[in-house]
Amino acid sequence: MNYPPPMAAFCPIGAFCSTSNNSPNSIFTNPKPYRRSGTPLLANSTSSSSSSSSSSSSSSVSYNNAQKTSHESMSVDALKRFIRLNLGNWTGSFHQFDSKGKLMHKVDTRLSAGAYGENELISLIQTLYIKQSSSSYSASETDYEEEWAEYKIKETNMFTAEKYQQIGFFPQEKAFSLRYQTAGMLETVLRQGVLGEDDIGEESPKNLKLPSKWPSIVCESCLYSLDKDLRARAFHIMDPKGIVEMLIVFLEQKGVGVVTPPFLDESKDNTSRITPHLGMWKGHSITKRSGVYGATDSEAETMTSIQIDENGQLIQNQTSTSKAKKVSTNVRWSGTISDNLVSFDGGFQITLLPGGMYMGCPCDVGKHVGEAKAFHLEFCWLESPTKRQRLVRTYDVDGLAVSSTYFIETKL
Repeated sequence: MNYPPPMAAFCPIGAFCSTSNNSPNSIFTNPKPYRRSGTPLLANSTSSSSSSSSSSSSSSVSYNNAQKTSHESMSVDALKRFIRLNLGNWTGSFHQFDSKGKLMHKVDTRLSAGAYGENELISLIQTLYIKQSSSSYSASETDYEEEWAEYKIKETNMFTAEKYQQIGFFPQEKAFSLRYQTAGMLETVLRQGVLGEDDIGEESPKNLKLPSKWPSIVCESCLYSLDKDLRARAFHIMDPKGIVEMLIVFLEQKGVGVVTPPFLDESKDNTSRITPHLGMWKGHSITKRSGVYGATDSEAETMTSIQIDENGQLIQNQTSTSKAKKVSTNVRWSGTISDNLVSFDGGFQITLLPGGMYMGCPCDVGKHVGEAKAFHLEFCWLESPTKRQRLVRTYDVDGLAVSSTYFIETKL
């Protein structure tokens, strides 16, 4: 059997993969890493609902803060901490879900990473190993020798972290979100892990959904386990028109010699996936503007109630009290549950996944952009019955990351 070579260290795929121009048909036809000057497009926007208004207002404030500090030097120390957090040996499983939470494919993966250079020249280098699917032409399973495809990921350094990835990093909380320009790495996992030797390079292989060549958004959100050497990395992939194309989750365990990779087990869904999230959650949030230098914009105490009313509607009430100004705001959402999809009024949806996870995004990003509204993506991991973490990434109408917010919540 051919196994991956000895690994220096495993690390997240949080690296800029390749440079490409966006498709002319994309809702973001000319994205810029940062707008260095000028008036934010959100400054004069209006919203039709309390939730949209709150989102636009907070995003505009965060955006203005980012404008004021965009000239600051990136913190070398922050980048070093980001690299240290991700070094190690990671064995895991790649899961592809459709927008309604149906598992389409699962692939075993291993991830290796190392670092070189010092101070502002430090870089993170990474290699992803993908367990190849056996050929459909094999005479029998005994003819198949385990093969691992190798995918080299371009390094992460001071330049890529600021210019392309727009990293929102929470070192103490062990969480981060970042941007990709393409979904090339994810496509490679699907081609090698599902088609393997049978891949003949078709753009639309039978029985395999591949990400668009010109995605409008590819966002990774990573949360680390609170008490295990485990992490979950979730990818939102939006097509050129801003519609969710697929959802990807890597569940990875740290350590050498991991025999059985962790995976999201659908067989444990003996109740509705929304049930563990119902109840009252008391939490704390931290919001940071984009960039590895990551100064804290604000902290708040939160109280979130999630209930199903007598009409079967999902009602979410969240009250947030800022730590600095002691000002409270309340946002109320109501939504309709259909299997593993929750569709909220105002055009936001949540896809419920196995393992206590869900991923949220606008139903149509293009509509938000057309109405000059900010929007956000969300990843939640309820790792135990009484603890959950959430990561929210807010964008402006150009598709640029404005801020990232981390929540830690305890069920009352």
